[in-house]
Amino acid sequence: MLGMHRNRVKAGEAAGEASETKTGKAGKASEGKNRGKGGRKLSFQRGMQLLSAALLNGYAVGFAKGRIFTGKSKAVCVPVLNCYSCPGAFGACPIGSLQAVLCGKRHFPFYVLGTLMLFGIVLGRLVCGLLCPFGLVQDLLHKIPVPKITVPKKVDRPARYLKYVVLAVLVFLLPAFAVTKSGVNSPYFCKYLCPAGTLGGGIPQMAANAQLRELAGILFHWKLLVLILILAASVAIHRPFCRYLCPLGAFYAVFNRFSFYQMHLDKSKCVDCKACERSCPMAVEVTKQVNGPECIRCGKCKSVCPTGAISSGFIQKMEKGSVSAGENTKPGGAKELTNKSGLIIIGKRAKKT
Repeated sequence: MLGMHRNRVKAGEAAGEASETKTGKAGKASEGKNRGKGGRKLSFQRGMQLLSAALLNGYAVGFAKGRIFTGKSKAVCVPVLNCYSCPGAFGACPIGSLQAVLCGKRHFPFYVLGTLMLFGIVLGRLVCGLLCPFGLVQDLLHKIPVPKITVPKKVDRPARYLKYVVLAVLVFLLPAFAVTKSGVNSPYFCKYLCPAGTLGGGIPQMAANAQLRELAGILFHWKLLVLILILAASVAIHRPFCRYLCPLGAFYAVFNRFSFYQMHLDKSKCVDCKACERSCPMAVEVTKQVNGPECIRCGKCKSVCPTGAISSGFIQKMEKGSVSAGENTKPGGAKELTNKSGLIIIGKRAKKT
């Protein structure tokens, strides 16, 4: 009898282990399916990028006929690099507009600079992360499954200052002061460097107009070479144009630390796993300078943080060392974080107590 009882116990244990194994396998399979579904979902960043590209370049007739939109909205500066000559563009590129005014030497560019400063103060480089069509192109190219390149810090850090040189020299100084032999100033950045203009304006115009193709010379081929090099680099290096050459990114970077839209790292939740820094497309040291000039507010760090230590929104920047002096729960489950200055943050909105 005792032997039979032992056999039953062993059989029960074996059945239990088999059941647990099956449950575990099913759980893993379910997790795999969920990850697969999650991977196929359109991220908030990608959705915003696509929406922005469609809204800024939605003049479909222009692409079909190779004709530039000439409506009243063309006098309005958009916040991103978006070539005026793009057949689908509804607005004007701020860098192109700035150079056009400087080349004319008739007026100070109050409107263009004021518009850029407004976007910089409100959003900072959120414009780069969520709204820029050329940023979207670089992001998509980087998804191509080829070996990626990590630029060494001793090369990467100094190279990032190139975009400030481009802003100062090609956007401001040369268009304002360098007069050509014909006595006319040139928009040097748009003419010799801008890859967004070649991709969005030059190529579509050439494709739709046979006469333009016949007139294409060494300048167009130079711009095409620049575009090809930047697009090729984007496959291996995440956003190389944004990191090293974009003058608009350089302008917005100046406002990043004190713009209304801010990133926030709750150090009391941070476990220093560095997942945020590994996922950052701009190689920002998130745990050291979450609102540094290179952060484009794309939200990648937030999405991978295992403890939810990173948040963002139109909130007052927390004081150093007072990331969350108090935490309460409102009726309905909403959490409040109160810092030492008396600012209460509820989700992405803030109010004074």
